Amino acid sequence: MKQVTFTLSATDGKARRGRIDTPRGDIQTPAFMPVGTAGTVKAMYPEQVRETGADILLGNTYHLMLRPGAERVASLGGLHTFMDWERPILTDSGGFQVMSLSQLRKMSERGVTFKSHIDGSTHELTPERSIEIQTLLDSDIIMQLDECIALPAEHKEMERAMELSLRWADRSKTAFNNQANRALFGIVQGGDAPDLRARSAQGLTSIGFDGYAVGGLAVGEPQEVMFRVLDEIVPELPTDRPHYLMGVGKPDDILGAIGRGIDMFDCVHPTRAGRHGHVYTRFGVINLKNARHKDDHRPIDEASPNRNCRRFSRAYLHHLVKTEEILGAMILSQINLAYYQELVQGARTAIESSRFTDFAAETRAAWAAGDLPTL
Repeated sequence: MKQVTFTLSATDGKARRGRIDTPRGDIQTPAFMPVGTAGTVKAMYPEQVRETGADILLGNTYHLMLRPGAERVASLGGLHTFMDWERPILTDSGGFQVMSLSQLRKMSERGVTFKSHIDGSTHELTPERSIEIQTLLDSDIIMQLDECIALPAEHKEMERAMELSLRWADRSKTAFNNQANRALFGIVQGGDAPDLRARSAQGLTSIGFDGYAVGGLAVGEPQEVMFRVLDEIVPELPTDRPHYLMGVGKPDDILGAIGRGIDMFDCVHPTRAGRHGHVYTRFGVINLKNARHKDDHRPIDEASPNRNCRRFSRAYLHHLVKTEEILGAMILSQINLAYYQELVQGARTAIESSRFTDFAAETRAAWAAGDLPTL
């Protein structure tokens, strides 16, 4: 009997408050999943990631299958043991990275053959192999293999990729074979075409999945296009299953998507931004590379619940960023991940109190007001 379930506990307009229960722990939604691409959230210890409030991590099938290899991870006890993360892990299918990182690839009905960006070796990824790899990694939430194309694209090309993804979804479901203690999510494709997105959602619903992801966004389209697609497609998804927006995003993207009925998010942005000197706060984003911070003795935010926001001066963090010290990446990644978790926690509380619209407006107003005035 499956032991991954979703419970919807409150709604406020289209915004949803819920919980995904898994044998490795529950996931409060809306949820942000830090990305552990190659078995690590960059510049963070696993316990630090958990302390930010993260209930679940994302692992990357493409990178892990190439190095160190799924069979090797399995022989070493699975990804949770390998990276010392006891809570749930969602793994993507590997399809997006094949499309974006591999310059030499060949698509077919069977799957995709590609050359590794690491050493040029040839690999094949099929729906069945993707499910096998994710199972070897001991993932808790497994994603179907799909084809993700960049936008803008011709309608015919979006239709071809969407229909192929639907056929791969059916094969992924068969390969998954209703494994106990795991969930399988389908991925809605169709670019920015409402008719294709609707057909994809209907096809996936008929196959039947434990959750439904919206893929093919955050691939270069403007935010208004992403929000329009969500407005059109989320109402087509089963309400009793989690809704996951893949690869999104910045805080304003997340707020907007929560208000449109999305429950789960992942993105490399907060840690990548931290490594490049950008820190997310209730005042918006602060670029610590700027010279204005070099003599600023103030902390990032003296009222923040995050100790690192109160502990270090902006001058010191500016120095770490400018000298490219590893500690700078560690501190700023932690601050950013903690802020993302504060954001979704605030959204959860607001939805429970039927004040999500006010919460979103107040949050955006604080971002617009900007940083604390210079002393």
